Amino acid sequence: MEWLFDPAIWAGLLTLVVLEIVLGIDNLIFIAILADKLPPHQRDKARLIGLTLAMLMRLGLLTIVSWLVTLTTPLFALGPWSPSGRDLILLLGGVFLLFKATVELHERLEGITHVQTQSKVYASFGAVIVQIVVLDAVFSLDAVITAVGMVDQLGVMMAAVIISIGVMIVASKPLTRFVNAHPTVVVLCLSFLLMIGLSLVAEGLGFHIPKGYLYAAIGFSILIEALNQFARRNFLKNEARMPLRDRTADTVLRLMGGKRRTDTEADTSDAQAGETQAFGVEERNMVSGVLTLADRSIRSIMTPRSEMSWVNLDDNSDDILRQLQESPHSLMPVGRGQLDNLVGIARTKDLISQLVLQARIEDAVTDGNGPIRKPILLPDTAGVLKAMDTLKRAHGQLVLVTDEFGIVQGLLTPVDILEAIAGEFPDEDEQLAIQPKGPNEWEVDGAADLHLLEQVLDAEGLVSSDDEYTSLAGFLLARFESLPEPGQEIEIDALRYRILAVEERRIAKVLVQRVVPEAPDTPGQAA
Repeated sequence: MEWLFDPAIWAGLLTLVVLEIVLGIDNLIFIAILADKLPPHQRDKARLIGLTLAMLMRLGLLTIVSWLVTLTTPLFALGPWSPSGRDLILLLGGVFLLFKATVELHERLEGITHVQTQSKVYASFGAVIVQIVVLDAVFSLDAVITAVGMVDQLGVMMAAVIISIGVMIVASKPLTRFVNAHPTVVVLCLSFLLMIGLSLVAEGLGFHIPKGYLYAAIGFSILIEALNQFARRNFLKNEARMPLRDRTADTVLRLMGGKRRTDTEADTSDAQAGETQAFGVEERNMVSGVLTLADRSIRSIMTPRSEMSWVNLDDNSDDILRQLQESPHSLMPVGRGQLDNLVGIARTKDLISQLVLQARIEDAVTDGNGPIRKPILLPDTAGVLKAMDTLKRAHGQLVLVTDEFGIVQGLLTPVDILEAIAGEFPDEDEQLAIQPKGPNEWEVDGAADLHLLEQVLDAEGLVSSDDEYTSLAGFLLARFESLPEPGQEIEIDALRYRILAVEERRIAKVLVQRVVPEAPDTPGQAA
């Protein structure tokens, strides 16, 4: 028992355990990849059987150390190559490892998923165990020869094998779970197996590759992958800070092909260029409108005050009747002197009837039995979902939007909600806010909604939740920082904005042009 107190024995045992674990890591990785091909309830069993077979095989080989020594004796000669039994085993094992790792890499990179109509097709338990046994034979031989070359005591060798296999059994399940959860790690591990297989083939042919080179390359690759996983984890953490609804909307839009191209993106491949989109542009825009509707403010979807039509009770009856006959609107706000002196909301046909009967609208206001109804008011700080709920209970009546001071800012109808989803539906007296004028050129009304403009221009960066403006005019005023003159231009994110008209201290018309970069002259082209 005096060997128990020998420091050299313990140092050799510790060193040998570390080496056995290092030499067994590649075996453990391959077992994890093979076990993933089995049904979930058989994977733990396959890992345990594979590592147990590796331990038994190494212990069995250690008991016949004298026979292992003969494996280094040349069996025959082919010119300068005189292979031994060990060389042939390493050669065959390396070829098998190269073949298997190449097949696995091909399946991973080509996206072969082994899926049928009903359920996933799994490999048979016996076939996986046979592959594990073949790999165990190759890796066990290498590990046992290393042990024989380092330590003289058979008991120390066996103890090192048992301890190392025990450590790998404990680590096998979390390692397998980590490898299967990270596809890039699987590809990296298969690349390691390719490198190890190449080194086994080279060693079997008589070309010795120092293990330090292999371990240095593997260690460097693991460091780079660790940084990659760390960066990905931080990316997912930052993405998780977004509200779940925003992440869901973004995912749905990407699945529908709504991700926009940028100037720095390369052209798609020929296969992608010829592929028909599953969803049209209009469909994607409508889905985008639905998913982003709850995040929009009422001010971004309402009809602004400057575009409202209303009836002034201070006007004479003939002027009011003429206004009502020319108006395409079925409902009109009614005020006295100015819109903020609001009296109520009335149907156009009811007001016309009142005037045709030669009765004054003023009489309808004073007696309380006329066509004018009490207005429905909504603050501009309310959300769109609240506005939709109010419109449902309005029984066809429009809703007036006011600010904190009670000043009318605009009006809201169900058509405004529909336009926020499906685009413009102009009335008879209106023009489209965004009119194409040619390739990559549009004439845009200053009051055009930025959400709609983003969709039409297929651009990004126009809408921001931090900005208080909702129209193109507000967007440009924030950039010019003063009221621009007609003819002034500004270029933002590959879009050029030229002011066409300024009316009543507001930007009325804008020409928007997409800036297309000129193709560089090819070599040899004539000047």
